[in-house]
Amino acid sequence: MNPQREDSPIRIASEWNKSVCGILLAGGQARRMGGINKALLEIHGKTIVEIEISILKTVFQEIHLVTNSPEDFGFLDVPMHRDLIPGKGSLGGLYTGLSLCKGNRAFLAACDMPFLNPDVIEYMLRNMGNADVLIPRIFGRLQPLHSIYSKECLPHIEEILTEDDLMILNLFHKINIKEISEEELAPFDPEFRFIMNLNTPEDLEKARRMALGAMDKSE
Repeated sequence: MNPQREDSPIRIASEWNKSVCGILLAGGQARRMGGINKALLEIHGKTIVEIEISILKTVFQEIHLVTNSPEDFGFLDVPMHRDLIPGKGSLGGLYTGLSLCKGNRAFLAACDMPFLNPDVIEYMLRNMGNADVLIPRIFGRLQPLHSIYSKECLPHIEEILTEDDLMILNLFHKINIKEISEEELAPFDPEFRFIMNLNTPEDLEKARRMALGAMDKSE
């Protein structure tokens, strides 16, 4: 978590990136979490989705939550949308969010990533250039659920969705992507916690310990 101390300056979303929106995918129940909606799990009194949205609000003026259970998230002050094309997983969620964004680009994240880092996101935004997708490669693996997508991707996403191909990585064969390296992002988060997602109860306990440690250091 990125705890905000009471005496620290409040971070406000910048004007320069108002053409980019934030998309948060809040899927259904997770089998490895015992069937619990991961977005609603708590870390020290706050749900993961609340933590993530509070972080995204420091970067983006426009945020969309894509969920097929909006009734679970009535406590959030963000627009919520059901999938435009149901049953298509994360790629379908990206299609929905990107279609609804007012601007030309969107940052995509999943609902189980409590350590999103606004400095990392802003660095990525400033270095996207003319690419259709800017994607980190961390520990040798691409991170499609922590990436920036342009609306140029929409017709290609629609094409592969009609083929019932749900792999986001398969989109990258059709568009212009730009990778961003570990070396570039390490100064902001040397442990790369920003890509950590929570799939098991053990992951959740680890995240709680990490968040507690971060809070202790800030005091």
